[in-house]
Amino acid sequence: MTTATLNPRTPSPEIRPRKPRILSTPGVAMPNPRAVGQLLNIHAARDPDQPALTFEGVTLTRGELASRVNRRARVLAKAGVVEGDFVAIALPNSAAFLELAYAVWQLGATPAPLSHKLPAAELDGILDLLQPRILVIEDPARAGRWPSLTEVETYDPEADDTPLPEIASKHLKAIASGGSTGRPKVIVDMAPAIMDPDVALLGMEPGDTILNPGPLYHAAPFGMTCLAMGWGLHVVLMPRFDAEETLKLIDRHQVSWLFQVPTMMHRIWALPEEVKAQYDVGSVDAVMHIAAACPPWLKEKWIEWLGPETIWEVYTGTEALGGTGIRGVEWLTKRGSVGKVLPGYEMLILDEAGEPVSPGQVGEIFFRPLRGQGTTYRYLGAEAKAQGEFETLGDMGYVDEDGYLFLADRRVDMIVSGGANVYPAEVEAAIDAFPGVQCSVVVGLPHDDLGQRVHAIIETADGSLDEAALGAFLAERIARYKQPRTIEVTTERLRDDAGKVRRGALRAARL
Repeated sequence: MTTATLNPRTPSPEIRPRKPRILSTPGVAMPNPRAVGQLLNIHAARDPDQPALTFEGVTLTRGELASRVNRRARVLAKAGVVEGDFVAIALPNSAAFLELAYAVWQLGATPAPLSHKLPAAELDGILDLLQPRILVIEDPARAGRWPSLTEVETYDPEADDTPLPEIASKHLKAIASGGSTGRPKVIVDMAPAIMDPDVALLGMEPGDTILNPGPLYHAAPFGMTCLAMGWGLHVVLMPRFDAEETLKLIDRHQVSWLFQVPTMMHRIWALPEEVKAQYDVGSVDAVMHIAAACPPWLKEKWIEWLGPETIWEVYTGTEALGGTGIRGVEWLTKRGSVGKVLPGYEMLILDEAGEPVSPGQVGEIFFRPLRGQGTTYRYLGAEAKAQGEFETLGDMGYVDEDGYLFLADRRVDMIVSGGANVYPAEVEAAIDAFPGVQCSVVVGLPHDDLGQRVHAIIETADGSLDEAALGAFLAERIARYKQPRTIEVTTERLRDDAGKVRRGALRAARL
């Protein structure tokens, strides 16, 4: 297949020309700030018949979506949810998931999206930190000691569907994550749930149709999707990522803004050329990729396919303590960079002594929001690593003479597999609880599809291990994406008497 076949940049007659997009980020002026919980009602009042949310072939208009959200809010209020509460949502991707998030915001509470696949022990550990008023989950038996409702129980078609009084939630969201100590943590967003319905960010524009193939329990897919709805855009949500289905939905709905992680980008690019040629992707004006480092060769392919002005990358974390951004046009002159620091933040690269390093020298990446330390997030169950008012996500990198950041390692210990963060300590804690295991070390090794795979090195007394039994043991304790894809067993001592491990050396030896 020729490049011309793969690169449908000539607009179809029905696709209007667009001006270059601007990657604006939170912190811009909001002339008309409103509580997030009211945004759907605002857009419904303006034009109730515009498409708002499409899921599995069913499209809800603005009016229909707002009505459903208002009814769910009244059911949650009847169940005892009040301003300031956390409400955990452990559901698969669905329209109901997003309706519930907005219903929670209407009550001045904070949604906490969770994976519906979490093992009982991990789910209970997160809920113990969160202390939610209600857990929405499909199987009430999995709720344990926590008060719960099923998704069906949160919707009453006879309930009042008029808007509730406007209340701005104190926190926009609370996101669960594995902890670097081996225990779960919750990242509470310190931004209040306030937005301007007419000031879109992240390169989105009025009239956009956006596609999210990512799981809503992750911070970026949840945040970007909910914000797009609040700006009155048409959101197309997938139940789960499928490479060809993504192209099919882009073609069918003339999607203009697409969220991706590099694993998704790789799986789409790996489709047979005759499959890709079936779908017109000429409507796509912006591809936002995030969550993991993108291999340069893969990014080049997407730039060739959709044009350098279309491909955006953002490097940040759920904590939102800082970040960088870069467009494909810039990237071609700074190949491999993740961009310059975003407006509203400062960045430092520090050595082990906490001193700034020279351009080109690798150090740990630290950020500070100009609004001050602690203004973007707080942890439940963990402590931040800081140098003065600057904090770090644990990543290593360097800046060049022009201020462009290059990552040396996505995180010091963290494994990024398929766009999901895996903390080795959490996996090791689960493995070490298995009978016969004396010690374990978990590292990330390269994987063509996922970026990195979880690899476990396990120390036993005699070098033997029942791997099938270990797999069943881990399935009850940690989520599937955190479980090792490959295992090796050794009698070698993996840690010294102080419990220290040379993780980098172990990983390098396996590379």
